Amino acid sequence: EHPHCGRSCRMRTFNESDHKQKGEPDMKIAVTYENGQIFQHFGHTEQFKLYEVADGKIVREEVVDTNGSGHGALAGFLMQRGVDTLICGGIGGGAQMALAEAGIKLYGGVSGEADAAVNALLASALAYDPNVRCDHHDHAHGEGGHTCGEHGCGHHGCH
Repeated sequence: EHPHCGRSCRMRTFNESDHKQKGEPDMKIAVTYENGQIFQHFGHTEQFKLYEVADGKIVREEVVDTNGSGHGALAGFLMQRGVDTLICGGIGGGAQMALAEAGIKLYGGVSGEADAAVNALLASALAYDPNVRCDHHDHAHGEGGHTCGEHGCGHHGCH
């Protein structure tokens, strides 16, 4: 019986092993990708490298084109591919909200080689910035009151 509704229902907590088939990936990680490196602007990325991870090891890698999907559409693009984790450089607040709604865990503010970042994540050693974003509302940058709105972040120092 379920403690809240008093009925038997499927909301029981289950162990990973109950629903995960052997050999099915535990994680599907996407990295914004350009020439082996982590591309620094999520909304403009033309490719993702996808990594399937099973038992803590990468079992499959593939590079996929976004086919011109930008910004908001990218969260749906990743969701359709079963991605649950994203590693990227700069990312705007709207895209972060779309990822959160899609249930995709974000590791932003990361640079360097895509493969190295994924291996670091698997080793729980990835350096990322939990506050990565351009704040459109929270505060002005510097004396001039510049907020980095219209011209995508990542191209100037607003981290």
